[in-house]
Amino acid sequence: MRRVDHPRYQAAVREVEDSIDAAWQQLCAEVGTTDERDLAEVVLQDPSEFDWRVVDGALKQLSCPECGQGLGAGALECYRCELANGYRFAARETDRPGVAPGNEHAIRVSSAVARTRDRYTARARCGYELFLPDLLAGWLPTTAEAQRTKALINALDEDELEHLVDRDQLLQKEAL
Repeated sequence: MRRVDHPRYQAAVREVEDSIDAAWQQLCAEVGTTDERDLAEVVLQDPSEFDWRVVDGALKQLSCPECGQGLGAGALECYRCELANGYRFAARETDRPGVAPGNEHAIRVSSAVARTRDRYTARARCGYELFLPDLLAGWLPTTAEAQRTKALINALDEDELEHLVDRDQLLQKEAL
């Protein structure tokens, strides 16, 4: 089974999408607007004023005038999508209570890769997608764990990369 088809991965992406939608709806309610496209344009004028989930919610409201994809989700060659993809990384990130500092950043990066996976290499997708469910549960790899994981992923072929579904499976490959 491919990782993207695995229920564990799909539940994690759904959890992130739901959190983005909730943050966006909360902002709309606070501002008191039903014109979500206009609000999205305002948010993207200065993404550093908003939480990353709000900025991702704003991106979901707009289409790229160049390529027609969701803004920030188009091909790497699309200048406007490349620029808009950077907006999500200019936004604020606040760690959730009870998790290690840096966990929220890891979730933001991993979810950006998972949600716009065609913008990333198979190796990058594997690493970030593989950890997303664990990150959402509050886990954060140490630097040594992240480096070890990267080395293990770099040793895999394309098919293995797409079929890896959890950390334990990766560690079992290391033992072989």
